[in-house]
Amino acid sequence: MMFRTRFKPLLLACLPIIAMAARVGVAEDWPHWRGPERNDHARIHSGWQGNSWGLGEETWRGEFGLGSASPIVVADKVYVLGWQNEFDTLHCVDASSGKELWTVSYPAPKYGRKATGDQGLYAGPCSTPEYDRETDYLYTLGIDGELRCWDTRQQGALIWSKNLYDEYDVPQRPRVNRSGLRDYGFTSSPLIQGDRLIVEVGATTGTLIGFDKKTGQELWQSEATSPAGHTGGPVPMLIEETPCVAVHNFDGLLITRIDGKQAGKTVAEVPWKTDFANNVATPAVLENSVVLTSSYNQHRISRLQIDLKGNVTTVWQLDEASKVCSPVIHKGYVYWAWREMHCVDFETGQQMWKGGHCGDAGSLIVTSDDRLIGWVNRGNLQLIDTATRSPRDFQQLAERTVLNRSDAWPHVAIAKHRLFCRDSAGSLVCLPLNSGPE
Repeated sequence: MMFRTRFKPLLLACLPIIAMAARVGVAEDWPHWRGPERNDHARIHSGWQGNSWGLGEETWRGEFGLGSASPIVVADKVYVLGWQNEFDTLHCVDASSGKELWTVSYPAPKYGRKATGDQGLYAGPCSTPEYDRETDYLYTLGIDGELRCWDTRQQGALIWSKNLYDEYDVPQRPRVNRSGLRDYGFTSSPLIQGDRLIVEVGATTGTLIGFDKKTGQELWQSEATSPAGHTGGPVPMLIEETPCVAVHNFDGLLITRIDGKQAGKTVAEVPWKTDFANNVATPAVLENSVVLTSSYNQHRISRLQIDLKGNVTTVWQLDEASKVCSPVIHKGYVYWAWREMHCVDFETGQQMWKGGHCGDAGSLIVTSDDRLIGWVNRGNLQLIDTATRSPRDFQQLAERTVLNRSDAWPHVAIAKHRLFCRDSAGSLVCLPLNSGPE
């Protein structure tokens, strides 16, 4: 007891430093779909050194099975979900060396049980795992609807599981217009908010379902009952201080409350149904605005402003689109990669610049020094100046070919000054990012 009393003032004095160090460590992780704040912002320097990119040679490479699920990084561990030999496997590897620390597997089909069309593109798990810092639980969703909760402190011990097809009898997505029938199974990433795990199920009784994150018990279902979209996952949104989520489901944009007894109540719905049900790009959210985009019959990008009464105002709309890359909002501008890099003014929709070559696949991350890292084509990394640095002209600084076997569908992750790049064939490459004076 004397020992505790004697050192208490020192411990109290150190608490702010410890808390600050903890915040820095959290900021440098990549624990969710689209990063720590779920908006593709990284608090890490791009590595641009004035006349060269400090992107080192690969330090390790691994094969983790088929799938477009993005890697996530927590506390120097990389978690990757992939399919091989009739099993989905969750891999936990050391971030610095690629050494496998543990794996857990369960039987799973290569495609969802109701899948049809484009099977050369969508195979294995497509949903990015979700990490909960409070419990150290990790949540995965397989393409056949297998939702599982794993304890990362116990080498992936299974906490609970359920199959969404079995439990909710989720129907096949219907045909849209005259396009071919498409169903890719479950692609949407789960979302932790407080004590709830929110999943885009697409059941006839509720598009979104909230589960107790510790037990898997169902807590609520959304009023909306649209089928699920082929998108990245629900996005947290605060409207007039009220917690909500935004998701681009099969029928269009859905805004749902997630607070207390109002959880599941619809705030707004915006019709936006695409041919082939291909609404891949995740909505980008800033305060009460949503930037929504798709191609095919709905070839456009719009900024929508929404209030809690369900009023939806179109602030601007452009005859431009992103097919795959989720838009990134940063310092008054919106960026996306599809065929070219695009930049428009967030307030007005005015095009600032576009250029380069990206192909169909793509994702973007904005770094702490106002640059964009693009993961595009079949495995190319590109470094581009944001409009903060180059307001009127597209300015690509560097490019590196990393992989070249399949499309770069999985999102790149950046953590602890390392880039983790995966392709849908299962390769994952780690490259060091060396920051230095410009």
